[in-house]
Amino acid sequence: MLSELRIQGLGVIEDATLELHPGLTAVTGETGAGKTMVITGLHLLGGGRADSSRVRRGASRAVVEGRYVLPVPDAGSGGGAGDGSGGGSGDGPDDEPRDAGEVARDVGAALDDDGSLIAARTVSADGRSRAHLGGRSVPLAVLTDVADASLAVHGQHEALRLLRPTEQRAVLDRFAGAPATEGLARYRETRTRWRAAVAALAERRERTREMAREADLLRHGLTEIEALDPQPGEDEDLVAEARRLADVDDLRSAALTALAAVAGPPEGTGEEPDATALVGEARRALATDDPRLTALEPRLAEAATLLTDVAAELSAYLDGLEADPERLAWVLERQAALKGLTRKYAADVAGVLAWADTARERLSSLDVSDEAIAALAAEADRLGAELAQHAAALSAVRTEAAARLAEAVSTELDGLAMAAATVTVVVGRKDSAGADGLEVDGRRVAAGPDGIDEVELLLAPHAGAPPLPIAKGASGGELSRVMLAVEVVLAGADTVPTLVFDEVDAGVGGRAAVEIGRRLARLAETHQVVVVTHLAQVAAYADRQLVVDKGSATEGVTRSSVRTLDDSQRVVELARMLAGTEETETGRAHAEELLAAAADDKRGVPAPTPISQGAAKGGGRRPKRRAG
Repeated sequence: MLSELRIQGLGVIEDATLELHPGLTAVTGETGAGKTMVITGLHLLGGGRADSSRVRRGASRAVVEGRYVLPVPDAGSGGGAGDGSGGGSGDGPDDEPRDAGEVARDVGAALDDDGSLIAARTVSADGRSRAHLGGRSVPLAVLTDVADASLAVHGQHEALRLLRPTEQRAVLDRFAGAPATEGLARYRETRTRWRAAVAALAERRERTREMAREADLLRHGLTEIEALDPQPGEDEDLVAEARRLADVDDLRSAALTALAAVAGPPEGTGEEPDATALVGEARRALATDDPRLTALEPRLAEAATLLTDVAAELSAYLDGLEADPERLAWVLERQAALKGLTRKYAADVAGVLAWADTARERLSSLDVSDEAIAALAAEADRLGAELAQHAAALSAVRTEAAARLAEAVSTELDGLAMAAATVTVVVGRKDSAGADGLEVDGRRVAAGPDGIDEVELLLAPHAGAPPLPIAKGASGGELSRVMLAVEVVLAGADTVPTLVFDEVDAGVGGRAAVEIGRRLARLAETHQVVVVTHLAQVAAYADRQLVVDKGSATEGVTRSSVRTLDDSQRVVELARMLAGTEETETGRAHAEELLAAAADDKRGVPAPTPISQGAAKGGGRRPKRRAG
């Protein structure tokens, strides 16, 4: 619930604070005074698009700040916002709506001293926008989440959107509630899989020849690779082996020279001393009584051991180093064969092996055999049957809800001076022979992303009149009342605590205006309701009335303010709304009569005369108003 709204530097409002009643709050004022800025402020607070042209001329920025009163959490539900306990982490379904407290906990927002949550939106004159929640800078989407969980705005533009068939279907689903939303989710998930299966089958059938050619090329390449059976790193190993086999004479000469230097030439034919003999001579020379010399002997012993090991390895190398022309020829031939593969498929053997893996995977999806096509067709049929079940179930939910919605709206119209009018909500289907066609109940119908149903609201404005689409079957005033009836019915199904109505009473008056006020007051028994209105009959039902005063202009800039009216001030304002002036006794008496009759109506006391017919001259009874 939104207990307070502060607006600074927005349009004609320089600085105003709106203290909202938990029940019904009416916002009134002269045309051009700035009532629209209240709705604009709520849109901004809810994450709506920032328009720098709305910033008051001469101001550097516009600021909208709202104070949310959070619902008391259930016992054991965890800590409050800002306690670092987390929350809304996804333990439940991803699409489960979160309340404002959960959103606040997720971003680490802190509650105010009284436990309320403060949200703020700033729009600078250069168009930049910032959002804050609980004293923390947050992404704009966070304010949207808080507003979605806390308030719903019903305005003229929102109502006019209901004239579109797609919006009428969405309205019906919203009225139907969880059975429709959950059924639509199941339908959409299955439809995605069904469309993928149908597309795969169509592609398989249409591209049979092309895919068969591709499959032949892949099989040929795999056969060629598998015939050679290259091993990882084999190309590098062959290069090293070929070099060794080609240079065998040079390698033998190098090894013999090294061995002669270390251990002497073979057969002891050399005259030059070798390294092993020289180290042995050095060890013998150090056999003295001088401890400094004898201390060097162990190190020479290590050198002698190392030289002996090197000599042994050189000898083994020479023993295994034999010329092998046949092996060299095989290595070169193998290299040539592998190069044939690398020229076709990749830069090296590793790339060839990777190509083969990809080719096998692709080949498995290119099965154009009758069996493969039959399997795809069977899967598409299975998913189509499952989708048809979901579509039929969703259609049944909508059809049942359509009757209830039509009855509820018609009942509302009965109280809005359209007793003879009847609303019908038609749920129909559109035939389709195209790719989106689906067999449902023996009929092939279009299966769109929102189901198989086409929803249309029809109006018969009086007995005997044919039902027509509401855009064609209603006059301007009737259309406003139909739209309001729809809005009131939908608002009654809203789970958000705060409902805002923006002059949805435009185009109506008299008894219908009284009924609008009565219905808003009825909504206020279960919701917080804010209405921006120009009708005194509606404002009279408010628990609190705020007036937007159009002040004087300074340097060409109008300054408006917002006041909370007491009982006597309400009489003056209602008189102005009724007659355009608050100076006449008749106007004031009529205003007092409105207030008194509205108060009696809310208490269930029947009014002696219809309050839309005016009041007698003289003072009227003052209403007993709810606290606040």
